[in-house]
Amino acid sequence: MQHLDHDRLVFLALGESEADNGESTHLGTCAHCRTELATLERVVGLGTETQGLADLPDPPEHLWQGIEAQVRAAEAGPTLIETRRVPEQAGTVTAEQSPGAAVTRLDPARRSRRGRGWSGWVATAVTAAAAAAVGVVGTVSVLRPDDPTPTPPPVVVASAPLAAYGATPPTAKGDARVFQDGQLHLHVANLPSVPGYYEVWLINPTTMEMFSVGTLGGGSDALLPLPPNVDLKSYSVVDVSAEQYDNNTRHSGDSLLRGSLTG
Repeated sequence: MQHLDHDRLVFLALGESEADNGESTHLGTCAHCRTELATLERVVGLGTETQGLADLPDPPEHLWQGIEAQVRAAEAGPTLIETRRVPEQAGTVTAEQSPGAAVTRLDPARRSRRGRGWSGWVATAVTAAAAAAVGVVGTVSVLRPDDPTPTPPPVVVASAPLAAYGATPPTAKGDARVFQDGQLHLHVANLPSVPGYYEVWLINPTTMEMFSVGTLGGGSDALLPLPPNVDLKSYSVVDVSAEQYDNNTRHSGDSLLRGSLTG
């Protein structure tokens, strides 16, 4: 049995998105994934319960030493944020002009390999957070140990349900959310297999001008940075297309999912 991706379980535990029908069915039959999700939800609950606490005693030195050792080991692995490049199969790096910014693309195979490294980092950070919460019942930021202020959940400023477009099977679907910090979170499900890769676009429905935001890897979730000056009232359509490794940076015309941002 193929288990749900660890990164996806983290998103579900944080309440970033809801499980789709296939994921709910899997969780109903897979004890391993249910246990992992329950563990992550307990860690999230511990963090929520301790946000109002103050003036707590200092934790034992050996606890911090263990947390710092795990964080240092995780920092030696892949970083969460990286430059997005054109897929290596394309053979060249080009930039897609957008309103006030240039956007490049990432090799989906490399993003898929990165996903596993990120999973390890998330697992390490969650483990360290749980140890801190249980050991001192306090509010500790593992990613920023010098800042004891809990990080609030991201604020959603716009969102869109994504539906199958054109000849795409109707079971394909997704949702898009724009966070206040300028990042676009996508969750997709049941996309048809393509010989190339999936690319994400923002489209102006009035002029049909568009620009590439980035590419989707092998997972069901992606977090992509938006240009800082993008006008989401004009570029309000989120589009997921099927692209070929042909060195052509223009939209292929083969859209799989589309939805309009509101908010």
